[in-house]
Amino acid sequence: MKNKLLSLIVLVLAVGCTERINVKLDNTYVRLVVDGGITNDSLQRSVALTRSADYFNNLPASKVTAATVTMTDGSVLYTLRETVPGISGIYQTDSSFRGVIGKTYALNIDLPVAIGNQANYSASCKIMKVARLDSIKTEFDANIGKAGRWLVKIYAMEPGDEVNYYMLKYYRNGVLISDSIQKWVTSDDKFFNGSYINGLVAFRISNNNPWETLHPGDTLLVQMSGITKEYYNFINQVQQAGYQIPFFSGPPANVEGNINNGGIGFFSAYSNSYAKTIVPAQ
Repeated sequence: MKNKLLSLIVLVLAVGCTERINVKLDNTYVRLVVDGGITNDSLQRSVALTRSADYFNNLPASKVTAATVTMTDGSVLYTLRETVPGISGIYQTDSSFRGVIGKTYALNIDLPVAIGNQANYSASCKIMKVARLDSIKTEFDANIGKAGRWLVKIYAMEPGDEVNYYMLKYYRNGVLISDSIQKWVTSDDKFFNGSYINGLVAFRISNNNPWETLHPGDTLLVQMSGITKEYYNFINQVQQAGYQIPFFSGPPANVEGNINNGGIGFFSAYSNSYAKTIVPAQ
């Protein structure tokens, strides 16, 4: 009886302390989100424009269409055209465009309708040089995890004339597996500045995940990019915060991009180096 009475008292107290709380959120504060950039590759590169969404809104971010997007290196003005005019919100360089290492590119965005009381946004980024990959190598380690894991090692000569920052991604059979910012690998050259990068482990790939692991006979391509310190910091902050790109609800306030006037995201510019190999049998 005593235990039943005690349980009844606890239940009454729990019910009495429960109160519905209606949280009123201001969902009118919308900001421009910029995602994309250029490289020194002779490929078309794009910038996607969207609007930040309500935190509790599970719908995709709305696209910003019909904007005027231009870019300059200080001497030449380039126009980025919307891939599907008035619909896609993705603005692309001309197919002949190729960024030049050492140049700083300034992006300018003019919106047909203001976002956050701003109709003009801009950003700039310099294309840094990159250590040229000599080769890559894969090794299978059966002693880690239930299914083992693949180690991807890189070999390259690091320039060593200044502090450099790098970003690495990998492709399997022509498909980008590092397809989100959470899968990108970044590093500075603190421990190998001016030295030969002799088998540094760039990726540790769990064999438990069939959609991203390696298989004997696969063609593995590693992309190594020379990035700015600002972009390096941005990537690390977004990864630590657990956000993806594009930012549906906007990143936390301490993630610093390079878009002015309250815009979110980063306009990036970087150089690339590639190396590939065929995955051997385990």
